Amino acid sequence: MKALATIMGIIAPATAFAASGASEEGSGIFVWIFLGFFAVIVVGQLIPAVMLITGLVKGITSKSESKTEAK
Repeated sequence: MKALATIMGIIAPATAFAASGASEEGSGIFVWIFLGFFAVIVVGQLIPAVMLITGLVKGITSKSESKTEAK
C-alpha cells in the first residue's frame, strides 16, 4: 500500500506539469483539421436522418389510397 502511495505521489505531479504545457500553445492546425473532419461526418449523418424523418412524417400524416380502395 505504501508503494502504491509512493508511485501515485510521483506520477500525479508529473501529469499535472504535462497538462499545463498543452494549454499555453493553443490549438494547432491538426486540431482544426480533425474538428472539421468531425463536422463533415456529423453533417453527413444529419442529411439522411432529416430525409428519413420527413418521409416518416409524410407517411404518417398522409391518407393512404390503398386503405380506401381495399373496401
